Amino acid sequence: MEAVAEGLWRLADYHEKKGELGKAIKCLEAICQSSVSFFPVVEVKTRLRIATLLLTHSHNVNHAKSHLERSQLLLKSIPSCFELKCRAYSLLSQCYHLVGAIPPQKQILYKGLDLTNSAGHELSVKLWSCNFNSQLANALIIEGDYQNSIAALESGYIFSVEICYPELQMFFATSILHVHLMQWYDDNSVEQAVIKCDEVWESIEPEKRQQSVGLLFYNELLHIFYRLRICDYKNAAQHLDKLDAAMKADLQQTQYIEDLTKEMNALNQSLSRSDLHYKDRLALTEKHAQLQSQLRSMTEPTSVSKESLEPGQFGNMRRKSRDKLELAPYPIDGEWLPKSAVYALVDLMVVIFSRPKGLFKECAKRIQSGMLTIQEELVKLGITDGMREVSLQHSAIWMAGVYLMLLMQLLENKVAIELTRSEFVEAQEALVQMKNWFVRFPTILQACESMIEMLRGQYSHYVGCYHEATFHYIEAAKLSESKSIQAMCRVYAAVSYICIGDAESSTQALDLIGPVYRMMDSFVGVREKTSVLFAYGLLLMKQHDLQEARNRLAKGLQLTHNHLGNLQLVAQYLTILGSLALALHDTVQAREILRSSLTLAKKLYDIPTQIWVLSVLTTLYQELGEKGNEMENAEYQSKKADDLQKRLVDAHSSIHHIDLIEKVRREIQQLKEVDMKRAIGGPSLGVNLDIPESIGVSVSLPTSSLKLMDMDTGRRGKRKL
Repeated sequence: MEAVAEGLWRLADYHEKKGELGKAIKCLEAICQSSVSFFPVVEVKTRLRIATLLLTHSHNVNHAKSHLERSQLLLKSIPSCFELKCRAYSLLSQCYHLVGAIPPQKQILYKGLDLTNSAGHELSVKLWSCNFNSQLANALIIEGDYQNSIAALESGYIFSVEICYPELQMFFATSILHVHLMQWYDDNSVEQAVIKCDEVWESIEPEKRQQSVGLLFYNELLHIFYRLRICDYKNAAQHLDKLDAAMKADLQQTQYIEDLTKEMNALNQSLSRSDLHYKDRLALTEKHAQLQSQLRSMTEPTSVSKESLEPGQFGNMRRKSRDKLELAPYPIDGEWLPKSAVYALVDLMVVIFSRPKGLFKECAKRIQSGMLTIQEELVKLGITDGMREVSLQHSAIWMAGVYLMLLMQLLENKVAIELTRSEFVEAQEALVQMKNWFVRFPTILQACESMIEMLRGQYSHYVGCYHEATFHYIEAAKLSESKSIQAMCRVYAAVSYICIGDAESSTQALDLIGPVYRMMDSFVGVREKTSVLFAYGLLLMKQHDLQEARNRLAKGLQLTHNHLGNLQLVAQYLTILGSLALALHDTVQAREILRSSLTLAKKLYDIPTQIWVLSVLTTLYQELGEKGNEMENAEYQSKKADDLQKRLVDAHSSIHHIDLIEKVRREIQQLKEVDMKRAIGGPSLGVNLDIPESIGVSVSLPTSSLKLMDMDTGRRGKRKL
């Protein structure tokens, strides 16, 4: 009977290579359904093969799970078969993960760890221990148990040290850093995790580092997330440059491989001709051998890849090894994100760095590139026009979540750029796209609801609808569990209240600013601190407490310049400080500061800030009696004001305007809790990308449309924080 099984296995392999999945599975199921009994080991191997085919080529997770559960029962009666038991446990764990059954997943992983703990000290045993600890860490993250997740990863790290495997050590070191970034307990722990990654990476031989492309991308991206979080943009830029260069080199190699493959296909066609002359055939055959050798050298598996029973990405078509960015060796499912998702993420990082500097052409190019990549991948997942969350296959939820979150973050940055450039209609269109995606996928994009409300607030503020802006900012704060995002939303709302300008609004602004101001030193980095100092300085200026306002704003400007490099915020700080210098009769400093501010505002195409600066400059020239400069300045100011007014009229007359500013937050029905966990959690610690500059915390404050023409209005009641 073993010969029969062997024959059916080979026939299944034949059909699989031809892409005939149904026939391959029928061959294998003939063994399981046979009236004549096979040995249990034969049946187990067959069922594992069926499960692997189903998980690799289809969305039929439940069918695969049934085969694996039957395999597990059969293996209980077999005393040995360590490798088969481990494969069954690992695949079954991933099936439970795909259907959102986290408790049974953890149970099966603990069984796997019990098995490895009692199996000796061989290399394969420790590799399987690493596998189970890696999957367990991911399951614990979905339940929010970050401490035990780190403990599981540290166990895996210890095993990787014992077997002297630096690349595997790096996999666990980076995974530990990722968890620390997701749940930031204290600065020291995160910094130590970063240092550990640097130490392990340096311990890997240079040649092996070049082969470990997946680890390079993962490590560099995590370093960027860390540097962004602590507002160390200078050092973050170095990591981004390295990452961008690696991506471009990989894209060039991919294109070269495609060109070689096309040339090979053309040669094959020529060689198939029966009338080909002997000498020509000899020359073509030699050329074919050279191309084949080149292709083989460029596409052979890296040191951390090996064919395994376990598919690298469930619910998708099998991807070739060169389409993966693998992190760890077999038998670990060591891919964090598919290569296309990582490339889109690199594009997003470039946008996040370029936007505050006003490099909008580069931003537009990268946003277009990232969105095109994402849309192609969404189509592969079956997500086409009109498809909604309820129609999505369970096994596609995680991958869809990754691409949809990246898409939303690219659109978020597009909205911010268009608002900065006063292209309000374009900003509307991008924001409407975000709303439409959220309505279709409310569970997967649950974290984006706060982001959308914040952007509705920013849009409302930019087009002068300050009352509506305050509503959306406060709603955004309610929707987020992040203290940082809550603080930023309250500061944004406070600035909108200040723009309303009456005494009651100033009081409401102070009530919002006060709590954030008192806790501003407790945040990681200086983002919240620079924002609240800006808002508080603006409020003090409106209250005519000029010297105190100057002190706060000077401190905020220094922090912004040294740590953030955000030109729009710097321009706005300079404009207020120039206004203060003028009010304090320091006309020399006022002129110098305001000219710098105008230069920055022009670079950013920021029309409202330009008008704001020009209005203060006009007042300066009046005081100095510089009639020529005053008239020239006033004329330019009038031209810019007309331009802005036209843009505002276009925005207000758009069909989307009322819908975006309306003081309403629509309630969207979401999937049940277990599906929620699947949508939010995901393999390889990958769904919570934790990109602090992108998820709702826009660097650009929505204050560019501030109009302080009423600077000299009557004093308002003063309250100190």
